[in-house]
Amino acid sequence: MSIVIEELTKKYGEQKAVNNISFEVKTGEVVGFLGPNGAGKSTTMKMITCYMSPTSGDIKLDGLSVLNQPEEIKKKIGYLPENNPLYTDMAIVDYLRFTAEIQGVEKSKISSRIGDMIDMCGLGVEKHKKINELSKGYRQRVGLAQAMIHDPEVLILDEPTTGLDPNQIIEIRKLIKKLGKEKTVILSSHILSEVEATCDRILIINRGRIVADGSADTLRHQSEGQELLTIQIEASGGDVHKALLGLPTVEKIDALEGKEGFYRVQSKPESFSRKAIFDLCVQNKWYLMEMTGIETRLEDVFRELTN
Repeated sequence: MSIVIEELTKKYGEQKAVNNISFEVKTGEVVGFLGPNGAGKSTTMKMITCYMSPTSGDIKLDGLSVLNQPEEIKKKIGYLPENNPLYTDMAIVDYLRFTAEIQGVEKSKISSRIGDMIDMCGLGVEKHKKINELSKGYRQRVGLAQAMIHDPEVLILDEPTTGLDPNQIIEIRKLIKKLGKEKTVILSSHILSEVEATCDRILIINRGRIVADGSADTLRHQSEGQELLTIQIEASGGDVHKALLGLPTVEKIDALEGKEGFYRVQSKPESFSRKAIFDLCVQNKWYLMEMTGIETRLEDVFRELTN
């Protein structure tokens, strides 16, 4: 089920939390929604789930509009909010039965759906406990289970791995990727490595506007400017720093503190220095022990776009 966002705006008084954004998410796509605190992520997700009405613009799920058909849309969405509200005095099984009934799951299928969710979300060991007896990580699993109990076509997950340990994060990541093959998934997270490993595409929002849209590789490529290299040279004589700086392709050299013979080399725009460095070492009979390109990280792209 596709999601189409059309010129969406949400205002609180004079402040625009979301400012005229448009994008589309296609069926079978897992999209990471990134942005600093207060950028408009959660507000956008709440509007998609019909929890909140837009000030202007529209959201359509396979042609259904949040403005005219919110009840129909809600049936097709599973939502895990950021604060994961749960009835903590209920046992896990009772809570999932309650949410299944609310979501309109057929009575004959409720027990099997509960069993599926307990297995899928790794709740088997804890399934007879009350929610208030669970760790934060297991409460998050219960939140995921309630979001999926009615087998929705769209999943909106706001910080789905909050409170999970590294092993649990890997399990949930695999689950989300599996679900993404047949469902439309939008998830937000502050863990950029998790988004990169899980999502097919990344949207970055800042101050209410979409500032980037593409795969992690695409965003890195767009952000890359001058070539950066880390090199290690063993030299018995000569001024390596001065010689490197004298190369016509090199703009800047930094010796790495505490690492003898290591340098960070920045090439001039649209220039490449690998061959020139190699030839320099051969000419001076220096040993070139290492030459590694420094790849732009997703964290660097995020900081560049949101600072």
